[in-house]
Order: sequence, then structure tokens, then C-alpha cells
Amino acid sequence: MTPASLPGMPKQIAPFLMFTGDAEQAMTFYTSLFDDGRIVDITRFGAEGPGPQGTVQFARFSLAGQEFLCTDTFVTHGFSFTPSFSIWIETESEDELGRLFTALGDGGAQLMPLDDYGFSRRFGWVNDRYGVSWQLNLA
Repeated sequence: MTPASLPGMPKQIAPFLMFTGDAEQAMTFYTSLFDDGRIVDITRFGAEGPGPQGTVQFARFSLAGQEFLCTDTFVTHGFSFTPSFSIWIETESEDELGRLFTALGDGGAQLMPLDDYGFSRRFGWVNDRYGVSWQLNLA
């Protein structure tokens, strides 16, 4: 018996991103950056709510084989994204690393510019325009 087949084991574990109205924009942007990026499915709030009509109630998207879940929250929270949880990207080429670093950092903030930090010959860390944190590393 494998651990995943044991009673009470989770069916799935995936990163879940909570946006405040721009989930679809973010998914469209992210999936455009990866050759295999795609929005798997999307459910929107209707006129009956509880969120604003047309915003993302629940969606799945995939990047480099990793599935992500997301929503547009309609609840006001005292928090947003934090760099203490980030998405790790490892590339095989320096050109691809630079392309992703530039695209994800556009309109966001550099936390660590692309450089040799000793633990990696080429590494960078950015918050994107939506506040999501990305660490990028050359394999």
C-alpha cells in the first residue's frame, strides 16, 4: 500500500493563490510565460454572488507541469502575498532565466537581482505585479 492510497490521506496538495480581483489577469500572464502553461478550468461568481459577478470563484492553471489553484477573494483581509512563500523556478539556460526574471519582475519589485550568491551561480528573486513572489535559479 502506498502512502497516497492510505485512508485519510490528502487527494491533492497544490499552491493556492488568493487574488483580490485580478486572478484571471495573473493566470493569463503566468501561462503566457511557459510553453506548456494553460488555464485548466475556471468558475466565475454569478449575479447571485457572493463575490462580484464575473470574478474568479475558483480556477486551476498549470505551469511546467505544476498545477496551481486560485480565487478572487471577496472578503477584505489584513494580509496579502508575502515573499516568505514563493514559487521556485529552475531553468536550464541563462537566457530563459533572464527572460522569466525580466517578465515576472516587470511592474513588481526585485528582492534579489540576478547574480552569483555562492549557493547558485545565477539566482534572482522578484515579487511580480500581483504581489506573488518568485525565486529563479539556473540549474
